[in-house]
Amino acid sequence: MPSNTTRIAKNTLMLYFRQIVIMLVSLYTVRVVLEILGVEDFGIYNVVGGVVILFTFLNTALTHATQRFLNFALGRSDTEQVRNIYSVSLVIHTLVAVLFVVLAQTIGLWIFHTWLNIPYERQTAAFVVYQISVVTAVIGVLQIPYRATIIAYEKMSFFAIIGVIDAVLRLSVVFLLQVIQFDQLLVYVFFVCITGIIILLIHKMYCNITFETARFRYCNDKRLFKHLLGFSGWSIFGGMANIGRDYGANILMNIFHGVKVNAAMGIAMQVNFAVYYFVSNFQTAFNPQIVKSYSVNDYAYFMQLIFRTAKVSFCLLFFFVLPLYINANFVLQIWLDNVPEYSVRFTQLILLFSLIETILSPLRMSIQATGDIKRYQLIVSCFIFANLPLSLFFLWLGFSPVTVLFIRVVLNGITLVWHMFFLRGRIKFPVFDFFREVIVPMFMIVGISGFVTVYTRNLFVTDWNRLISSCVISSISIGFLMYRIGLNKQERFLLRNWLKVKTIKRNEYL
Repeated sequence: MPSNTTRIAKNTLMLYFRQIVIMLVSLYTVRVVLEILGVEDFGIYNVVGGVVILFTFLNTALTHATQRFLNFALGRSDTEQVRNIYSVSLVIHTLVAVLFVVLAQTIGLWIFHTWLNIPYERQTAAFVVYQISVVTAVIGVLQIPYRATIIAYEKMSFFAIIGVIDAVLRLSVVFLLQVIQFDQLLVYVFFVCITGIIILLIHKMYCNITFETARFRYCNDKRLFKHLLGFSGWSIFGGMANIGRDYGANILMNIFHGVKVNAAMGIAMQVNFAVYYFVSNFQTAFNPQIVKSYSVNDYAYFMQLIFRTAKVSFCLLFFFVLPLYINANFVLQIWLDNVPEYSVRFTQLILLFSLIETILSPLRMSIQATGDIKRYQLIVSCFIFANLPLSLFFLWLGFSPVTVLFIRVVLNGITLVWHMFFLRGRIKFPVFDFFREVIVPMFMIVGISGFVTVYTRNLFVTDWNRLISSCVISSISIGFLMYRIGLNKQERFLLRNWLKVKTIKRNEYL
């Protein structure tokens, strides 16, 4: 266990650094892209080409599905099974990519031509954006087996490096956008697609060179194929539910309020993209150990990881969320020259949604570790799909588009509670202990640090002083409260020992 804890700590630091770089680059690129494209073209990209961003939910679901089987086999040191799983996953994801293209060129085009509210003079450009975005999404699907293999082997140093490379390439796209004199919306989506191809090739070369098990071979294990296909199929079902919720909401807002609201939603989704991946990449360090501990029946460590992942990831995200939430209006004004209407409220609600996701994600991963997800996906997808009829109802009544994201936050909170009780029936999950050790302390940290930060912020007059004071006070208060309230006695002991060892090594080096 000590070696596992050390590995998780190192992987977490690498992924933490990775996400900070990605977040900073994303914030800068969105600002420049919005400035160059304008509100209308930016809105078109997010309602048409935004399928690429939304498809990350499906990519994440499929990555977890493949990773679950790889981690299970690695936990039992079954190298032959790892090799078979890798080969079968390549075939399955190729089939998924083909299926996606078929759906995109049939149902997708029907939605594009029938429902979307796009200005007449930009319809041709929007069609080209759609087709290039489909290619980009397919590239993302084909990348999944390689990404899952890297995570399963816990090669987080490379995972962090490839994330930084991706961020640098996307930054280069922004610079090219300012140089090339052509339809800039088309230039942007084309080079985003090229970036995806480069990242796919890097993943493939690294896996083929580094892992002996990551080389395709014909596998005639029909039972494994059926099992992996069934698990992936239900994961696709859950991922499609997420896509339906988000892309469907985007279409509904487009129908009722036009592309300018889609631009505001695009801003919020970009923030969510950075925040969600901050959470996802941080928890990536824990996920392999969650599955591996379950595969060897180490239930004590399995539960410990679930509790610890939920607490630590929530607080790490809250470091960013609290000052950003209470200063959202000023931050968006600094970030963007032209802030679309509704952007502030959309961003604040997306941040609340992502905070709930930090606690929900390890519970979701623990369910996937069991391998039996059919009933789970059927029920949880109903919660997700419920967003659409509720959003349609309130928009039809004339409510603000902000209501759409408010509904999403509320339903995600309900889904969190349901996950806990579902797990109690599946793996005897200690619901009361989870409330006592995770939910209640996190609420206390949010309430106390939020009150202290807002009170201190209001003592200052200028917006810059308020922002700086919010960042400083929130960091200090969250860190102190996490140590005193969030961590239990054993976790505080492990943290002190880890810091002591790091200090000794640093002094020896100096």
